[in-house]
Amino acid sequence: MRFSLRHKISFLFLVFMVVNSMIWFVNHYSNSMVLNTLVLIEKKRDLLDTVLEARRYEKNFFLRKDIKDLSMALSYIGKIDEKQALIEKEFSDFVTNDPSFEQRNQAINAYRSNMETLADLYQKGTVSLAQSLQIQNTVTQLGREFTTDIEQVVKTEKQKVFELLDRSRQYLMFSLFSLFILTVLAAIFLVIKLNRPLKAIETGIKHIAKGDYDKIPAIKTGDEFESLAVSLNDMIGELGRRKTQLIQAEKMSSLGTLTSGVAHELNNPLNNISTSIQIIQEEIEDQDIKYKKKLLANVEQEINRSKEIIRALLDFSRQSDFSLEPVLFKKLVNNTMHLITGDIPSDIDLEITVPDDIEGRMDPRRIQQVLLNLIINAVFAMEDQNGGCLTISAFKDSQAHAFIFTVQDTGNGIKKEHLAKIFDPFFTTREVGKGSGLGLSIIHGIVEQHGGTIRVNSTLGQGTIFTVSLPE
Repeated sequence: MRFSLRHKISFLFLVFMVVNSMIWFVNHYSNSMVLNTLVLIEKKRDLLDTVLEARRYEKNFFLRKDIKDLSMALSYIGKIDEKQALIEKEFSDFVTNDPSFEQRNQAINAYRSNMETLADLYQKGTVSLAQSLQIQNTVTQLGREFTTDIEQVVKTEKQKVFELLDRSRQYLMFSLFSLFILTVLAAIFLVIKLNRPLKAIETGIKHIAKGDYDKIPAIKTGDEFESLAVSLNDMIGELGRRKTQLIQAEKMSSLGTLTSGVAHELNNPLNNISTSIQIIQEEIEDQDIKYKKKLLANVEQEINRSKEIIRALLDFSRQSDFSLEPVLFKKLVNNTMHLITGDIPSDIDLEITVPDDIEGRMDPRRIQQVLLNLIINAVFAMEDQNGGCLTISAFKDSQAHAFIFTVQDTGNGIKKEHLAKIFDPFFTTREVGKGSGLGLSIIHGIVEQHGGTIRVNSTLGQGTIFTVSLPE
């Protein structure tokens, strides 16, 4: 049977409540026992004080033979009865099973009876010396035993208090230890059942935010987290597919922009091919074979040029898996320029300062899309000016172990308040219908997919430079 996270947490709180209730009950019971015992000790100490007062007047009587002392002793004996009865009433649970309590009652009664007999004889004046000594010895013996018994009881009760306090301390230590163990188990439960799944989900979401659509590792908890991880992985898979479709759609959109340029690029070699073939047809009977071979070689050259343009166009439009490989960057720039040359106005100068042998580790088709979008944006930024300069450069930063390339224009620049938003999806400063606002967002995603960074610096009226850094 699989339990939901709610059930597991509810069970954990229930265990906490049960354990805490048991600890509270045990400690409350122990404290109540200690408190009741202390009160009982106080009552018995008061009883002992009353007994001692009765004995003091008893001794005074036997020394002075004053009937008043005997009356005071009897008065205190009455108080002893009252206090003994009060103890029996208020602490019945403590004295019911105490056999010495009944014996103490009997001793009090015997003590009082002898004292009353003695008082009666002295009041009548009929007591003999022998009888007086006998009663005196009996009273003294009973009083001594009674006093010793109560003192022993008080001492025993004190010892009991110490035992209860020691037991309470043990209960407290056991309770604290139990709570510690329960807290550790709860912490382990929270780490395993809550923290780890949440950390995995948090990591997965951070990767999604960076454009990394690797799935979250499977979470086997049998609760809502497992269902959430499955749902998130389904969402990640769908996002990955949508991203691929979006990139491809943006490519197709870029192809529309490239159409006129490609047509212009293809038109030149086709015109040359057509002209050469017309000349050959007109001079087919001519014996100048060397000249005809030269024309045919020119036709072949222009056909290869056209094939190169079409191949670059097909490579750009083809959908492929992400794959890093060493790429001669200048060749990649040249292939990209074959696609865009026709769209670059004649009043814009193009400078390519890329060493012939410099290589970068990249996915060539995706970085070509980055170059293409940056170049189109640069051209757009210089449309309203009378010419400008587009500069593409590349170099290696040995200290940062990075391959860096830049695309710089001398256009209008970007407003300061727009710089923080230019990589946001659907953000564009172009007129409606002239841009989707996805180009720079897709560029940003492609660069992050390579593990690199893209920065932009711009000054209004002076131009903009995009700097892409890719790890070697």
